[in-house]
Amino acid sequence: MADYTKYDARVDSLVIESRTSWDPSVGKLTDEDKSFLAKMVHRNPAQAQKVSYSRSHTGFTREITVTDQDISRIFNEQMQQS
Repeated sequence: MADYTKYDARVDSLVIESRTSWDPSVGKLTDEDKSFLAKMVHRNPAQAQKVSYSRSHTGFTREITVTDQDISRIFNEQMQQS
């Protein structure tokens, strides 16, 4: 049976919906920051610290819990592109 609590390329190819939750360690963020970070973390789910999948009738839902490590990684990637 598949492990739906870590990134899986095969399962991810069947994702029809994405959700984002926030680790308590992240603290307060503006809605604008949350929107940007959610977009960035779902762009590359293989690098997210906490990924889980749940079955739906027609595929899977991917949920990523954004952590401090994810925010640091995204910040560093953005700084390298500047």
